[in-house]
Amino acid sequence: MLSSFDWLRRSRTGAELLATLVFLRTRPDLFPPQEEWEEIGPPISALDEPCERCWLYAHPPEMRYCPTCAAITTQARYVDRRSRQAVLVWGYVNRLPRHLWAHEGFYAEHVWGDFVLDERHFLLMMHRRQLKPWLQELVLYHGSDLRGMVQIFPPSGNRPGTSMGEILCRVNHQERRYAMDSLRVRFFSSPHQLLKPSVLEKQGILTFEVADFLSLLEMAAVFRTVLRPEEQEILYQLVNLDNPGEERFYWGRLMGMLTQEAKDMLNSWRVRHWPPQRIRLLYDLIEYVEFYQAD
Repeated sequence: MLSSFDWLRRSRTGAELLATLVFLRTRPDLFPPQEEWEEIGPPISALDEPCERCWLYAHPPEMRYCPTCAAITTQARYVDRRSRQAVLVWGYVNRLPRHLWAHEGFYAEHVWGDFVLDERHFLLMMHRRQLKPWLQELVLYHGSDLRGMVQIFPPSGNRPGTSMGEILCRVNHQERRYAMDSLRVRFFSSPHQLLKPSVLEKQGILTFEVADFLSLLEMAAVFRTVLRPEEQEILYQLVNLDNPGEERFYWGRLMGMLTQEAKDMLNSWRVRHWPPQRIRLLYDLIEYVEFYQAD
């Protein structure tokens, strides 16, 4: 029979995962205890088959899905747009953050769905722009007492490819790569990066101490605020030029377009000398931060 985590791993898209997370909290009757399921579906044959989604339980004659899968797929259509703006956090820690139990403060207001697997594992889904304040609150309340690994990744969409179920299995498999001596963050900007994390690991843009990752998010917020979108695009093209002569020429022209604040920022950060992978990471993180509001 299927446990709550099994139902989460049946999710094919981020929308289905969000719908399942919401129903696990608000509609527990959709997931009755194993002994209360009335009927297991028939074996696959030319005349009949079990539910086409979970491949375990029976479905009504006029439907393709069992009642639980039907409710999830229906709700997924309503939350699809929201799920496209989401980020997922899988935590493997020495003890669970207390907010998971209290459902208060930031959690009550901004977390769309959560799940506690056991005393060391949790899953959260929230708007990607809330990642920075969530991490800040986590560090503020728990400090160095919280140790382990927090893996951050976007949900998969409706395109064929890696399903959410496979992604959850991947993050669960990769969580014990480091000793539980501090709190570390692994950031994936795409679900497909979970298939070959060693590439990002070799480039040094995958695993960070939590304080270092918060610093990167802070830099992304400043970068997004100081540079206009068209200036960000020009800079990205410029730092990826292969010809040093062209790069020097266009860098001078870019400096003539920018405000003094933007020039000071780029010069103090020495962005011109960053390796390409660090530039890509900064641009990936822009999608996860808010603008700073002018006073």
